[in-house]
Amino acid sequence: MAVTAAPQTTEMQWMQAEQVPGCPPGLEYLTKIDQLLVHQQVELLEAFTGWETNNRYKVKNSLGQQVYFAHEESDMCMRQCCGPHRSFTIHITDNNNQEVIRVTREFKCCAGCCWCASMDCCGYEVKVEAPIGTTIGYVRQWTSGWKPHYVIQDANREKVLSIWGPCCICQGLCCQCDVDFNVYGSDDQTIVGKITKQWAGLAKEMFTDADVFGISFPMDLDVKAKATMLAACLLVDFMFFEESNNDN
Repeated sequence: MAVTAAPQTTEMQWMQAEQVPGCPPGLEYLTKIDQLLVHQQVELLEAFTGWETNNRYKVKNSLGQQVYFAHEESDMCMRQCCGPHRSFTIHITDNNNQEVIRVTREFKCCAGCCWCASMDCCGYEVKVEAPIGTTIGYVRQWTSGWKPHYVIQDANREKVLSIWGPCCICQGLCCQCDVDFNVYGSDDQTIVGKITKQWAGLAKEMFTDADVFGISFPMDLDVKAKATMLAACLLVDFMFFEESNNDN
């Protein structure tokens, strides 16, 4: 399923939520959509000086209406010294500026290698809370021979979805195509969605961290799994698209 680009508007419009019985507060927005667009904001200080700043993202629906705003909280020294491997807490707020989702990653000095990622000390993981204090899922890097591999788990650590990325993750002057991370159902055979790193243009790709992602999922997917897929998108950004931009 292709994720369509949002139309450009001069004034930001927020998506309106409806009350849904049994839905965690703030996730009502996700019941009515099957796509999200995640726009990382340009940080001028970082672009001109290379000084790593907290990431900020606007999360929109396919109509260009803003659904959430996400901002990172992390230690300044860890951002400069550990780069994309740092620990972080990402606060995701709604149009009332209420935090409705929290994504947390602990620092692991030996994490990142795909060959041993199923070991607790070697695999990156984020925890997703909604509302704050209630865990609804995890995104866990998992063992693979070469391709990026993640498992989306529910609050009981039962597998819900899996994500596989491509063998080669490269975007630049000579490779301006989108990068797809396919999302599979619990059978590991059926593609049910995608996380796509979209080509944002040569200037943004080469000189900033302002990445653009598209997320697609079934309309009837549980809202907790949708929120966890959003967290998976943020983890993918940190693992594969922060470091390359910083090197540039």
